[in-house]
Amino acid sequence: MDSLKNIKNLLDSKYDAYCNEEFIALDPIQIPHYFSKKEDIEIAGFLAASIAWGQRPTILKNAKRLMQIMEFDPHYFILNHGTADRIGFSDFRHRTMLPQDILFFIESLQNIYQNHGGLESVINAGYKVGGVKKGLSNLNEVFFSIDHPERTRKHLSNPEKNSASKRLNMFLRWMVRQDQSGIDFGIWKQISPSDLMLPLDVHTARNARELGLLERKSNDWKAVVEVSQNLKKIDPLDPIKYDFALFGMGVFEKN
Repeated sequence: MDSLKNIKNLLDSKYDAYCNEEFIALDPIQIPHYFSKKEDIEIAGFLAASIAWGQRPTILKNAKRLMQIMEFDPHYFILNHGTADRIGFSDFRHRTMLPQDILFFIESLQNIYQNHGGLESVINAGYKVGGVKKGLSNLNEVFFSIDHPERTRKHLSNPEKNSASKRLNMFLRWMVRQDQSGIDFGIWKQISPSDLMLPLDVHTARNARELGLLERKSNDWKAVVEVSQNLKKIDPLDPIKYDFALFGMGVFEKN
């Protein structure tokens, strides 16, 4: 590994370059930025993050369509919709996510907000016991605690199965972090930003390995832990701010 000082200087410069309002227009995080109400932000963010794989224009198009189906009032829709209101999702597809998958997501979110206090409460319940990993695995458990299509399980990751859980870690970054750029929301106060885990994908993993921040070859939960711990050596209080740097170096610099 290069000296931590040199790595920190590089990552800080890349963070400053990419963590700005222009990032929002190119990223799925723009979807929850349509809203100001906490529950709208977290529901919109969760759904946008859940389909955040593939080409970014397609992700943004389909995430916006989800908001349109819910008449840009996602919390009210989730709480109050009935069977007839779900018709709008009957032809929704995003890559391997089929109508039956998104329909279950909507049904499960209704259960979570009606009976479990919402996404924040579910994740916090696990986080208090075993950190972010347990928080996300508790979400998985509650999410699939009602009858569900078995095929839909692949669309919500579980770190207990050694998944990198990239999209869920990205969602947590959105909800927990807060900085002067105004990109991340910082509306969840019970999870410490220092405990967040890096949303690991091919871009962040490749750049982390090139910098010596990650040695593990597989992009799994063990790799997430390794690189997150190394980033914490650089910034103990806000290590996952460097997601902007590692991701930006991979996507915008095309390396």
